[in-house]
Amino acid sequence: MEGARALFRQCPLLLPQDRHGMAYEGFVTAQGRDFHIRILLPMDFQLKNARIECSWHLKKILHRYQHILKQRLHSCPDLVSFMVELKTILEIALKNTPDLHIPRPPEYYSCLVRDLEILGWNKVAYVDTGLATVKLKAEDSSGRQHLITLKLNAKYPTEPPDCLVDFPVQFAVSWMPQNSLTDIYNQFLAALESLKEFWDAMDEIDGKTWVLEPENPTRSATTRRIAIGNNVSVNIEVDPRHPNMLPECYFLGADHVVNPLRIKLNNNMHLWDPEISLLQNLKDLLEIDFPPRAVLEKSDFAKDCGICYAYRLDGSTPDQVCDEPRCGQPFHQACLYEWLQCLPSSRQSFNVIFGACPYCSK
Repeated sequence: MEGARALFRQCPLLLPQDRHGMAYEGFVTAQGRDFHIRILLPMDFQLKNARIECSWHLKKILHRYQHILKQRLHSCPDLVSFMVELKTILEIALKNTPDLHIPRPPEYYSCLVRDLEILGWNKVAYVDTGLATVKLKAEDSSGRQHLITLKLNAKYPTEPPDCLVDFPVQFAVSWMPQNSLTDIYNQFLAALESLKEFWDAMDEIDGKTWVLEPENPTRSATTRRIAIGNNVSVNIEVDPRHPNMLPECYFLGADHVVNPLRIKLNNNMHLWDPEISLLQNLKDLLEIDFPPRAVLEKSDFAKDCGICYAYRLDGSTPDQVCDEPRCGQPFHQACLYEWLQCLPSSRQSFNVIFGACPYCSK
């Protein structure tokens, strides 16, 4: 009896169909929607052998979660626990099914269309056929184009849409039920201007140096691996909130090449000037000129791995270099680690492996 009450509290629309409690039929509710379902329990009441029947609509929504549902059927001690799990999975499935047409009240559409007209259709880059996803475009004061994707639920404008942006920091919307798309758009513009200096600094690096990684940086990317010379580079991590401060720097290359650079960076750190650009500061501190894009090609720095003879391996580039000055051959870390593990002469200390270079045997 207590189990029946608990089930009724969780799923008031799911009712027993027989006096033994072996068959239940009704509806399970998620995100304000009711889905028809029928559950048939075996004679031993073992959930793992239960049979679940539902509408084609619900079956389509839960298609990608079948293996999870089977696991829950095996692990849940009773039907109440399983229905709690089912409702949770259904909530997740509904959120992750963007192409699912969800009927919305007429006032939702009238409110959304009114907001778009007030905002201006010239700011709209895309609207899906169900009027559930809207992409707005904007240009910052440096002329860069940006998009914000809005995922609206049926309760808009009582609840704010989910906002997806290509930002290096979190974009949190301040929202009240009386707000509109114009308020989100204005907050989007303000956030763009707050990140202007960061993007200016990264654009200068992308435009005036050879960036080895990432190959096609997004606006949210805060790292750059910049070529300094043949098989030597510096990886910088820039704070998007303080782009004019000294970034985290990590040098990649043979020790005899990168050690002097580390020393210069440490000795000249006090010379960092937040009034000049990030790139110029790096040049001054390291006492170098980065190879210019106008003179040299990227292939002058993007050397293939000496083991797999490829430049990119699962998205990574060669980042290990032989310390022998006359060799300097680069390798992927994964390739080199696997190679050295196969050599009987190699030795390993914790997670560091020591061995001979595959090229020069040093």
